[in-house]
Amino acid sequence: MDKQKILVVEDQAIVAMNIKTQLKNLGYIVPGTAISGEEAIKEAELTNPDLILMDIMLKGDMDGIEAARIIKSRFGIPVIYLTACTDFETLERAKLTDPEGYISKPFKEGDLRKNIEAFFLKIRAKKKN
Repeated sequence: MDKQKILVVEDQAIVAMNIKTQLKNLGYIVPGTAISGEEAIKEAELTNPDLILMDIMLKGDMDGIEAARIIKSRFGIPVIYLTACTDFETLERAKLTDPEGYISKPFKEGDLRKNIEAFFLKIRAKKKN
C-alpha cells in the first residue's frame, strides 16, 4: 500500500515542524505545510493529500474552519482539526464542515497516531465494501 500523504496546516512554525517530524516517524509523507487558510488551499490543490491536519486559529484573514470548508467543497479532502479552541461556538462552526475528528492541543504523539490510524482504517473499510 502506498504511504498516505498528510498536509499540515499550523501557523506556529515550531509546532508545525514537530507535527511533521512525528508524522514522518509514523511512516506518513508530509508533502508540505501551510501557515494560513489561503496557503492551505493552494497546498491542498498542489499536493492532493489524503488528509489534512488543520489548526483552527491561523494567520491571515481566513481561519482553519473556513479553509477546511473551501478545501472540502473544491477537492473533497478530509480534515482533522488540531485545536486549542474548545469553546462551544467554535466547535459548532467546525462541526458544519463534517471533520474526521478533533485533536486538542497540546497533544501527545499517541493521540495523533490514534486519530490518524482510525481515519485510514475507516477509509480502507469503506473501500472493501
